[in-house]
Order: sequence, then C-alpha cells, then structure tokens
Amino acid sequence: MLSLDPKTISMPRVHGYLLGAIAPRPIAFASTVNAEGTPNLSPFSYFNVFSAKPPVLIFSPARSGRDNTTKNTLDNALATREVVINIVSYPIVQQMSLSSTAYPEGVDEFVKSGLTPIASETVKPFRVKESPVQFECKVNEVVALGQEGGAGNLIICEVQRIHLSEEILDENQHIVPQKLDAVGRMGGNWYCRANGDALFEVTKPLATLGIGVDQIPKDIRNSRVLTGNNLGQLGNVEQLPDETDVNEYKLLELSDLFQDFIDDASRLEQELHKRAHELLNDNQVEDAWKTLLAFNN
Repeated sequence: MLSLDPKTISMPRVHGYLLGAIAPRPIAFASTVNAEGTPNLSPFSYFNVFSAKPPVLIFSPARSGRDNTTKNTLDNALATREVVINIVSYPIVQQMSLSSTAYPEGVDEFVKSGLTPIASETVKPFRVKESPVQFECKVNEVVALGQEGGAGNLIICEVQRIHLSEEILDENQHIVPQKLDAVGRMGGNWYCRANGDALFEVTKPLATLGIGVDQIPKDIRNSRVLTGNNLGQLGNVEQLPDETDVNEYKLLELSDLFQDFIDDASRLEQELHKRAHELLNDNQVEDAWKTLLAFNN
C-alpha cells in the first residue's frame, strides 16, 4: 500500500485523497442570511448528523485553499447564529452545483440557481422549496479547526424545525430511500445517487447476538468461494440449523448436486459453496447455512 504522511505532501493532494476516499458524503445545502438580511445559498459535503436528543447537525465550510478567505456561509452563521440545511435530491443536483459558484458577496444564489426561497418558521434564512427535507437550525457553536487555507470550521447546528415532503414518506410517515432519491458527494466532479441498484439492506444485529465469524466451521470460514460479506451474514445468526432440518433440506433441494458429484467430494464442496453464495446474495441466510452444513451431514 502507498503510505503517506499528510504533513509532507501538498494540501491539494491531501484534500484529493480525503474527498476521494471518504465518500459518498451527504450534502448540507445551507441557506443563511447576512446581518442585512441578504440571502446566501451554498452546498457543503463536510456534513453529517451527530445527535438525536438534542438533534444536532454539523457542517464545515473550509477556508479557501487558494487565498485563505472564508465562505459567506461561515460569516453569516457567525453573524446571525441561524441556518437552514436543505437535503439535496437528484432532481435539484445541477441547480445545487450551480449555486456553489464563487459569486461576489451579496449575489443571491436562489436567483442564480433558479431555486425557490420559502419562509422558515423559526429562523430568518429561507428554505429551498424544491428540497424534500429542510432543517431549520440555530447555531450553537462554531469551532475553527485552523487558520490556514483548507482549514474547516465546524458549524454545530441544533434543529428547531423539520419539514418533510409527503411525497417521500410511506403510510407510517417514514422516509422511503427510493423516494428521497438523495445525492452524495464523491471526489473531483463525481457524485452518486442513492437509488435503484445502489440501495441494499443489511440486517442490523440489534435484537440478536450473532455467533460471530470465529464460530463458523473452519472449512466454511476458509472457503475460496464465500466472501467476507458472506461470512458476516453467516456469523449474524444466533444458532445453526439442526441436523434434521439440514438433512430434510439436503433431500429436497440439494439432491441434484449430491448425485452429480457423488464421486468427487472436492467438487461437491465447491458447488455447495457456490450455491450458498447465491443464496446469501439473495439474503437467504438460513438456507445458505443448510447448504453448507449438508456437506458434512
């Protein structure tokens, strides 16, 4: 592996590695006003949620790497202690990108981007009408991480009001990822879209105590077919299928493989691992276990 000391390479190179590797990053589409009430709108991908009670979001406008100037968003947040963070969905990604242009202070990015400002309920900055989720926030604290170009400034925001488009909610008022159609920031000019085949589910090990990869039989753990993800799935079960269930499954679902490779145990084991791999890709973990255990039964 290439091993680097960030202190010995240029800031743009460090910046490129950080943003290229730590991805995708959610985007805080931040709306602020200055002391005179002039709107400002700009996106920041140094952003995430850090607390639910109280609800706290943090984003970070960095100092310019070219001339060490600060962003209007930072100046406004320090002056007014208010911000609206709008979530970026795919239908507005191009307008969001346009708003990041380095327009002079006082230019209204709502006008330049063609997005619609709507009044907030608890703060002065406007919300972006086209954004599917909008968080009205007060600024609790601003933490400067340095004084040189490239240094971030953590704007710690406490959410005062949440606005959700009903179009992205299910019947229980939960956000549906496919309907949200969120956009994430990658390195360089690259973005990603959280929709379609990019979305997948992983069962959270919250209500169960998985056996762990260390408890998987060695011949399965050292498989040349199963992946690390497969082993993680197998290790997330609380107990293995019993022998009766394995034998029944073997008779009903695996008899063809056992018949085809009756005289080639090594090939049989490989084919069973391939079948288990396919089952795990379909999240059929119990059947995968029965397939793997059938070899030794």
